[in-house]
Amino acid sequence: MTINFKYKPARFCWVDLAAADPRGAADFYRGLFGWQVETQHANGGEFKRFTTGGETVASLYRLDTRQIAAGVPSHWTPYISVVDIDESVSRAETLGGRIVVRPFDVDDMARVSLISDSNGALLGLWELAK
Repeated sequence: MTINFKYKPARFCWVDLAAADPRGAADFYRGLFGWQVETQHANGGEFKRFTTGGETVASLYRLDTRQIAAGVPSHWTPYISVVDIDESVSRAETLGGRIVVRPFDVDDMARVSLISDSNGALLGLWELAK
């Protein structure tokens, strides 16, 4: 299933849940909101999609072992849609932000990056795959 993410620039457009216990997180949100969980393959691996009423509303992936060992807690990451992710990352650095994860492609879906703003708040950037 291909996900079609078409969002207006400079708007919140997506959210990921990074979880130390994805199965437990999936069970929690199934119980809380009635979300279904579907597997999505990308970049040689997989992640889960939360869906409701046939619409994908968020994704879920496992924190890696290094993150867990370093004490990174499970967390949600919101994404903002951008027209040109490389230009946006460069501008973020100029404005005092820090690049946490350099831009990378997610198979046929998007090009994404994680930054922290000048106050240290984490934010994802999302450019629709071309």
